[in-house]
Amino acid sequence: MNTQTPKHKIKHPFTENLLQWAKENPRHLPWKDTNDPYKIWLSEIILQQTRVAQGRPYYEKFAATYPTVENLANAPEDEVMRMWEGLGYYSRARNMHAAAKYIAGELKGKFPNTHKEILQLKGVGPYTAAAIASFAFELPHAVVDGNVYRVLARRFGIETPIDSTEGKKEFALLAEELLDREKPSVYNQAIMDFGSTHCTPANPSCTDCPLQENCVAHHKGLISKLPLKSKKLKRTTRYFHYFMLQLPNDTFLLQKRIGKGIWRNLYQFPLIEAAQLLDFEALTQTEEWQQLFANQEVVLKKSSKTYKHQLTHQTIFLQFFELQLKEKPSTLLDCIEVKAADFDSYAFPRVMNLFLEDRANQESGQLEMF
Repeated sequence: MNTQTPKHKIKHPFTENLLQWAKENPRHLPWKDTNDPYKIWLSEIILQQTRVAQGRPYYEKFAATYPTVENLANAPEDEVMRMWEGLGYYSRARNMHAAAKYIAGELKGKFPNTHKEILQLKGVGPYTAAAIASFAFELPHAVVDGNVYRVLARRFGIETPIDSTEGKKEFALLAEELLDREKPSVYNQAIMDFGSTHCTPANPSCTDCPLQENCVAHHKGLISKLPLKSKKLKRTTRYFHYFMLQLPNDTFLLQKRIGKGIWRNLYQFPLIEAAQLLDFEALTQTEEWQQLFANQEVVLKKSSKTYKHQLTHQTIFLQFFELQLKEKPSTLLDCIEVKAADFDSYAFPRVMNLFLEDRANQESGQLEMF
């Protein structure tokens, strides 16, 4: 009597249908054509909270500029931040650079090849670790990202909030149960591609969906409601007044943002943050203005339009004031002096680059107003 455990587990119908869909709808992406763990890790970090269409050119740029983890580790931080500019969530870039240094130094350039070791890399969470482990090493770990939450919630009619402890456990267990353990990389890519291109957040392709027959959300009219979240996103509104300070030697003052807030390690002009947008006259009456400029003679040259920058948790309104100074304020000794022609060498928040582009176009006569 044969008492051995069957070699292959019978696949769930969901898994079979999903793999067949993936076979019929191949999605060609540069990081799918490699099993190099460094390249896969690079793509996964870039694609965290970033759409594929936006992240792809960044991946291609980073992979070409830093073809090995040692290349990335040896790059100056300012250069890495400049390359990342425009992607947002800049902590990803800082963590990625730190992890590259750790791999190149402590691990002698050998990328970790177990799920546990990958999870220990800075900036790598459960989803990213599972993705790298499966795509690079064919280890049987199921990915659970926004696409997976959406597909599973709809197909199985799960109404447990995905941002709850209970929900995270429930979805993780189901994802592991459905995983094709013979070819985890193919399955993981299939479910993410399906959520990204077919079972989309809005206007999913339900009419030609291979999962429609057993899709609980489709039959119960819950497509637009699933997956559920228990917590509402709290947004704050902030008002930044930036000062483009020009010195007699035709340089401008830049400072690097420090601390744990947004845009850490990016460059900016000195600023005053207020509870609302203020005009120039009102700014000169604030305590912050007195602290910055004291008895300095300041000449206003130009002021910009108001810019609006939307982040996940914050809405920021910004205005820029171009000022002429006779000398560098003693309160801004931490600032560096930079020629306008050299701004491209520094990593700025995307909204500041938009302002600088508008300013350059205005000076060249392409814009009528600054």
